[in-house]
Amino acid sequence: MAPPGETFIACVHCETGPSPWLNGLFDEIPFLGLIVALTRRFYFITLTNTTVVVNSANRFTNRPGDVVCSFPRNAFPVQRVKRGRVWSSMYVQLPTGGKPTRLNVNRYWRDEFDSLMTVVPAAIPAQATPAAAPQTPAV
Repeated sequence: MAPPGETFIACVHCETGPSPWLNGLFDEIPFLGLIVALTRRFYFITLTNTTVVVNSANRFTNRPGDVVCSFPRNAFPVQRVKRGRVWSSMYVQLPTGGKPTRLNVNRYWRDEFDSLMTVVPAAIPAQATPAAAPQTPAV
């Protein structure tokens, strides 16, 4: 999905679903841990010099799969980025869903996650700029 000649910058592994911190609680309730684990989806987000590509990841082998979507780097729809000590999270508007999808990123991928967040302009909270007053032509 990235144009030919792209330069690879970073690749981040993510998973959907509720906070991974709740896995211990889910495992205590019979079958609930299994149900939650089977509802999680896994993704790789790859950053190049002009593009952000989102690939699915295989649940068992963790290998990249089909391309889910591709965005220009300056239009990557990410919001509510939270960098945690062990688990970081971000919400990405994927074309398959109506609302932004929560993606959890483990500490193992911290360097790549930081690289992604520093170069993607949409990840930086936008400052509110006052709207310009409408100009009326001089008579």
